[in-house]
Amino acid sequence: MLLRVFRWLSVLPLGLLQALGAALGLTVYAASGTYRQRLRANLQQAGYEPRLLARKAAAQAGRMVGELPAVWFRQGAKAPVHRVRVIGKEHVDAARAQGQGVLYLTPHLGCFDVSAQSASAWGPITVMYRPPRKAALQPVALASRQRHNLAIAPANLAGVRQLLRALRAGEAVGLLPDQAPSSGEGVWADFFGRPAYTMTLPARLVQLGNARIILASALRLPRGRGYTLLLEPFPQALDADPQRAATQINHALEALIRRCPEQYLWGYNRYKRPPGAPPPPEAAA
Repeated sequence: MLLRVFRWLSVLPLGLLQALGAALGLTVYAASGTYRQRLRANLQQAGYEPRLLARKAAAQAGRMVGELPAVWFRQGAKAPVHRVRVIGKEHVDAARAQGQGVLYLTPHLGCFDVSAQSASAWGPITVMYRPPRKAALQPVALASRQRHNLAIAPANLAGVRQLLRALRAGEAVGLLPDQAPSSGEGVWADFFGRPAYTMTLPARLVQLGNARIILASALRLPRGRGYTLLLEPFPQALDADPQRAATQINHALEALIRRCPEQYLWGYNRYKRPPGAPPPPEAAA
């Protein structure tokens, strides 16, 4: 039933879906004290005035949800992926010309699903997939990612091996590096001035898979006009030390987010401590 609803919604104009989503986002912000407090606290942690940015961020989070039926299920020339202006594809071409795989790091900024769909037009890409918490969303999430040149890898050891095989074959892989990993798969690293449990997988993939990191962010344009996909090389070589490499990645993500902070998913519980993970440095001190 939910899959049919998403397919039906996908025919609506992108601007209308985003507008409906913005209304939903503001409603959730007003109704949920937990969500509102977390969003405002994360903004404040990053140095922003919640009074000025919180409602904009909540509306953009709603737009992210509202656009999903079109992004996931609209096919053909009217698919949102065909309304993406790409800046920086020459960095991807340069990596491929040197026989390297491409590791796209895409934070929860703008419409990250469009980033992978755009990359699939240039060659095979495998993205790490973590099933949604609600089982009812599982068929929708799986069906939405069944596209030509786009494969998914589970967030486990088998999935990591799948990503490595793709990179060693000169293909592309995609990760959401600001997603909190499971215990034992991350380190505590600074993110907007506070320790956040951060995945070490990107550094391992670069070391083992002969990969070049490309930072990717698909920013939403007003009134459903589409997206601008910004592709840029990672600003420096990753440190061999996992702790320092994770900090480098977090600081690079901060720079991306500060360009368009209202489109970042501030309501995500980025500073949570996964079950079994060691306490953050400030708690251990």
